[in-house]
Amino acid sequence: MGSERVEMRKRQMQVHQEAAASVLQAHHKMGNTPTNASNACCFCWCCCCSCSWNEDRDDKNRKASYDIKEGTSDCEECPKPTLEDVCSWGQSFDKLMSCPAGRNSFRQFLCTEFSEENMLFWLACQEFCNETNKSVIEEKARVIYEDYISILSPKEVSLDSRVREAINRNMLEPTSHTFDDAQLQIYTLMQRDSYPRYLNSPAYKNLLNTLSEQSPES
Repeated sequence: MGSERVEMRKRQMQVHQEAAASVLQAHHKMGNTPTNASNACCFCWCCCCSCSWNEDRDDKNRKASYDIKEGTSDCEECPKPTLEDVCSWGQSFDKLMSCPAGRNSFRQFLCTEFSEENMLFWLACQEFCNETNKSVIEEKARVIYEDYISILSPKEVSLDSRVREAINRNMLEPTSHTFDDAQLQIYTLMQRDSYPRYLNSPAYKNLLNTLSEQSPES
C-alpha cells in the first residue's frame, strides 16, 4: 500500500507540472510571459509551500510587527551628546530618559545586562500612547501585548499581578492608556535597579571622561 501511494503521488505531481508547463507555454505564445515565474506555482498552490501568495502573506505579517528593533544599530537617531548632556544624565534618571542620546547610551548598557526589553517596552508605550486611531490602537495593543506582556514571549517584562490583570481586562477594549501603569512600573524598575549601575559602569564613566578631555575648558 505504501509503494502504491508513493507512485500515485508521483503521478499527481507529474500531472501538475505538465499542466503548469502548458500554461506557461500558452502565455509565452500569446506574448504574456509572466514577470515572476514563481506565480506559476499558484496553479497548484495547495501542493507548493513557496507560492507567491504565501510570500505576500508573510511580508504583510512582518510589516505588521510593532516591535522596535533590537540591537544598538537601531537606536534613535540624534546628535552626539555634549559634556553638559552627559553630566545631566548623572543628575537624575528623568534627565537621562528625556534625552535621545541618553536613552541610546542607557539602552546599550541594558543590552549588557540582558534587560533591553525594558527600554524597548517603554519606547513602544511612548509611541503607542500618542495614537488616536481606534483600529490602529487595537492592532498595536495586541502586538505590544504579544511582545512584552505575554508569558510566552522571550521579551516578557517583569510586572506585578495587579498590573498584569488590569492589562488583561483592558485588552478587551484597548485604549491609548492600556499600558500606562505597566510603563510606569517598568520606568520605576529601570530607575531603581539599572540606573545606579549604569552611572557606575565603565560605559558611562568612559564617555564622561572622553568628553571632559575634549572640552575646551579642560
